[in-house]
Amino acid sequence: MLGTHPLELGAHLSEHHSFSALLEYVTNTNGEGFAMNAPFLPILPIVDSLLADNQILTPIPQSNTETELSPIKRSKIWELKEANRCPIVGTCLSKDELIRFARRFHFEASITDVFLLHVEAVNCVATRNPASEAIQKYLDSKYQTALTRFESAKTDAAVFDLWKKCFVQGEIAGALWAALTHKRISDNTRGKIYADMHMHSHHMGANQAADTRRLAQLEKEYAELETAMELQKQHHSRIEAKLRMRFQEALAESEHLRQNQKEIVALQARLSAIESGKTMTEMGQRLMKLSMENERLKSVAHQANNLEQSLQDAHNQIVALVDECKVLIAERDALERFLLSDSSCKDSCNHPNAHGTSQLKDCCVVCVGGRIAQLPQYRMLAEQMGIRLTHHDGGQQHALSRLPEMINSADAVICPTDCVSHAAYYQLKRLCKRHSKPCLLFKGKGVASFASALIRLSLGQVSLNADTCELLAEGISK
Repeated sequence: MLGTHPLELGAHLSEHHSFSALLEYVTNTNGEGFAMNAPFLPILPIVDSLLADNQILTPIPQSNTETELSPIKRSKIWELKEANRCPIVGTCLSKDELIRFARRFHFEASITDVFLLHVEAVNCVATRNPASEAIQKYLDSKYQTALTRFESAKTDAAVFDLWKKCFVQGEIAGALWAALTHKRISDNTRGKIYADMHMHSHHMGANQAADTRRLAQLEKEYAELETAMELQKQHHSRIEAKLRMRFQEALAESEHLRQNQKEIVALQARLSAIESGKTMTEMGQRLMKLSMENERLKSVAHQANNLEQSLQDAHNQIVALVDECKVLIAERDALERFLLSDSSCKDSCNHPNAHGTSQLKDCCVVCVGGRIAQLPQYRMLAEQMGIRLTHHDGGQQHALSRLPEMINSADAVICPTDCVSHAAYYQLKRLCKRHSKPCLLFKGKGVASFASALIRLSLGQVSLNADTCELLAEGISK
């Protein structure tokens, strides 16, 4: 019920100067009298003066600065405005929690329609009732930590500063409940908090749409890579089956040659034991035939040796293909982890350590060699991981005299050993040892190999002064 402000009473009495005027003014002010919650103390001295001697009344001087009386306790949710209740219900209660309250208090809206449940919940907490009291008690219990933290704020400005700090850090739900129900907060500050939440919802919607598009693109690229990998695996399986068949055939031919060699030895023994000339003649004829057969067998043996060499080469190729397949699988897994981490990072952009690259964040890494055409992809991957990437092409267009300055100013060095010149490689190795720079040497010219190398470098895996460095050096010299 609206009432008359005591200062207006004082001004009215100063004009009429009588107690009867006071009674008439109180009775005739909109027919309503005083409000139950209006402060009455400022007019008590005036009333006492009228009761004492009915003298001329003088208004009590007012101070130039108004002191706002702070509430003595926190506000309840039903005491807040609708503009404040709506973001509390939408932000501080999850979908499952809202459904549980709807079932408990028999909301009229369908359980499957979250928006109507939200609207009904906002209307329900507008007044004090069992549902609003239960929600008030649940939110106090859920965000007790935030309430305890906000108790340190003793002024309206301190409440708003603490809200801003939590808002920037992404701690929104608990801070929103603690701030809007704080006993020192003003309506103006509640309006500012509502404005922050309103704009935050717009930004979250735009970011979610962009993340959805990016996720769809990444899923498409992943499917294409998976299909290509499956085709490559099938191709390798067919080659391996053919090589295994040729190997079995060569083993059978080799066994046949060993049996022929045994027969030749037996014939030579019989030849030495022959005594008669006829036998010698027959044996000579047979010997000639056997010699011819021996020559043929030697030719066959020579072919068998060639087949064995071919088989050995094929075996070496199989080993190399298997090793290459393992490297490709490792690079694929590393790229998958990188892509998945990047998507999570974007879904929670206020968490800077989503990639696990805290060791390289804001560090300068120089890449020596690699494909120049893929340099934009190299830089994009490095920027997504928070790395400042500089590049030297290994002497194709850039002078090798720039390497000492670039390596000395970098925090780490990476080098694809199968796409760099000999001179750049040995100078890189010498400079990294001299300046004690971590250096990772890896094989692979593609973007996946580069991403895998960055992740390995961030995990502290380096090649310099290790056995892998010497092995890679031998591979380059060949």
